[in-house]
Amino acid sequence: MKNCEKEFSSVVDDWIEAYKHNKDVALLDLINFFIQCSGCKGVVTGDMFRHMQNSEIIRRMTEEFDEDSGDYPLTMAGPQWKKFKYSFCEFIGVLVRQCQYSIIYDEYMMDTVISLLTGLSDSQVRAFRHTSTLAAMKLMTALVNVALNLSINMDNTQRQYEAERNKMIGKRANDRLELLLQKRKELQENQDEIENMMNAIFKGVFVHRYRDAIAEIRAICIEEIGVWMKMYSDAFLNDSYLKYVGWTMHDKQGEVRLKCLTALQGLYYNRELNSKLELFTSRFKDRIVSMTLDKEYDVAVQAIKLLTLVLQSSDEVLTAEDCENVYHLVYSAHRPVAVAAGEFLYKKLFSCRDPEEDGIMKRRGRLSPNANLVKTLVFFFLESELHEHAAYLVDSMWDCATELLKDWECMNSLLLDDPLNGEEGSVASNVCNMKIVSQIAHKIQL
Repeated sequence: MKNCEKEFSSVVDDWIEAYKHNKDVALLDLINFFIQCSGCKGVVTGDMFRHMQNSEIIRRMTEEFDEDSGDYPLTMAGPQWKKFKYSFCEFIGVLVRQCQYSIIYDEYMMDTVISLLTGLSDSQVRAFRHTSTLAAMKLMTALVNVALNLSINMDNTQRQYEAERNKMIGKRANDRLELLLQKRKELQENQDEIENMMNAIFKGVFVHRYRDAIAEIRAICIEEIGVWMKMYSDAFLNDSYLKYVGWTMHDKQGEVRLKCLTALQGLYYNRELNSKLELFTSRFKDRIVSMTLDKEYDVAVQAIKLLTLVLQSSDEVLTAEDCENVYHLVYSAHRPVAVAAGEFLYKKLFSCRDPEEDGIMKRRGRLSPNANLVKTLVFFFLESELHEHAAYLVDSMWDCATELLKDWECMNSLLLDDPLNGEEGSVASNVCNMKIVSQIAHKIQL
């Protein structure tokens, strides 16, 4: 992949030199690149580029498009087409990265490209719409990265300016202050231009295509907005953007719902972002909980994993009823669902160890720190009233609670010893404990 990036860097360098020599010829090459990557054999001529509007060019290309096969590069099967998609996206990122210090601010190159992609993304031809939406979303992602770097540079410049201004008059360098002021002004102007470009792509492409009739196109939009919110949270992690993910969690296609959940996981994983997610969580938590029962197992698994991250971010967000809805899934016949629910159960009931237990970690048997955890597991099993399914419970927690489930000495002591003063003991709990122990033994033998 690194070799590909080097190749793209060389190609983009050559294109930049061509652009400096003749903007129109270089842009014509770029326009035809997007047209041909869509699977269209038509060619935009110099005459068309100079004298026709984008809508006219797209109409002409549509007339020359062979839609009989229905196939186009992004939908082709095979490793070479998978590589094509990666290369296509990578090229756009490299193009913006290497043009970010000059060309993208010339009010010609980016305006032309964004206008073309916006027009193509509204085409009735699926190949044009799909390819241009992917290009526009990757272009937006590259611009978000530029905007983030500009923001960081502006903050650094501002700090330098204030540090210099706060010096004593005799030690203050006025020429340096002037340079810093000028630099800050240029950065702000660049930031404003980048924001205008991002707004044009967001309003011209994303807002229309996130609800496209084609699921793949909707999925592209949701995946990329997740990247923007994670990459530049100060600008994008707010309810103006989060609402699109929330609404799309009701999408009729599982692959799109899945993209919503994975995008949100990237946000909830970072605890520093929790405060910015509070309103979204309160509005859409019930929907996420309901998705643990999604008809698509992959979606259900990711919904449970997302709730596990929500649980780790705050122990107060999920109600007892919310948790109960996940707990019973440890008995699911679909193992990935059960394992995800087992991890949720472990995080909620077992992972919060009393700090006082740190000093007694070396105690063994019924006095070991695991003793109370084993009892909690047995009581959970009792309350579930699914006493013929101990194997499901053990298997669901095997990966996340191996140390607990293999503490034989603790379990043997709990089975053999009499209850201590003030401690409840029952035949039922011992029977359930024995069932769990027998399933653990069976699991180890496997």
